[in-house]
Amino acid sequence: MHDKNRAKELSLIANRLRISILEMITKAKSGHPGGSLSTIDLITALWFQEMRGVESPQKLSEDRDRFVLSKGHAVPALYAVLAEKGFISHDELGSLRMTGSRLQGHPDRVRLPIVEASTGSLGQGLSVAQGIAMGLKADGKKSLVYCMVGDGEIQEGQIWEAAMSAPKFKLSNLCLILDNNGGQIDGPVSEVMPIEPILDKWTAFGWHVIEIDGHDMSQILRAYAQVRTLHAEGGTKPVFILAQTIKGKGVSFMERKIEWHGSAPKIDETARAIQELELLIASVGI
Repeated sequence: MHDKNRAKELSLIANRLRISILEMITKAKSGHPGGSLSTIDLITALWFQEMRGVESPQKLSEDRDRFVLSKGHAVPALYAVLAEKGFISHDELGSLRMTGSRLQGHPDRVRLPIVEASTGSLGQGLSVAQGIAMGLKADGKKSLVYCMVGDGEIQEGQIWEAAMSAPKFKLSNLCLILDNNGGQIDGPVSEVMPIEPILDKWTAFGWHVIEIDGHDMSQILRAYAQVRTLHAEGGTKPVFILAQTIKGKGVSFMERKIEWHGSAPKIDETARAIQELELLIASVGI
């Protein structure tokens, strides 16, 4: 299949998963739709194309690539992917945030072991991912470790400690993905605590930096392929992917609206959103 067609196919999957995200958050009457919708293209490309050893529950490999969702509040996006790949059932998605459910509002590795790390205390996931990458490197494994953070999250000091130390240990098997959607719960990131110039900062810390449109599937796939190539060719730098995204992507009345950071849509709002997404899906051919 040509790369262009594969990119279209993955975009269709991501838009179907947007519907799953909205349905589970609506049922739970709680959750974070804005950031879940902004990350789903990036996570879909990882799990359905790039990551090795996670093809299905039956083919889960000890030598698999790892994914750490540091911005744990966006976990509905990950749950939607896990259901689509058969690691959990689609019916289980309806238990999001319920007492006793494996699908808590932030990833819980104890209840759901396919999750590589329990996250949600913002700023900690990159350190966890770095530790996994160091362990894999020490064991001589070729596996890659991907970590996704939010732009509001990288205001945390612990992020910058990891940003300094990953290049020191030459962790070319570590890829950090920034979901740069411009908003956090208290308002625009640029007003709460500015983080620019992002590219200059991560370059200065010694990372290999790639900037992409986080909703352009072809750009996403090329960036992920570059990460693997750099590692395979003996690179020494960890990779930082700056993904420019839109909060609430795919739903017109949610896009770029801070109020959808952590507010569940009502049933009628979800119906409107799903109608938009279904029209979008129907308009794309392969």
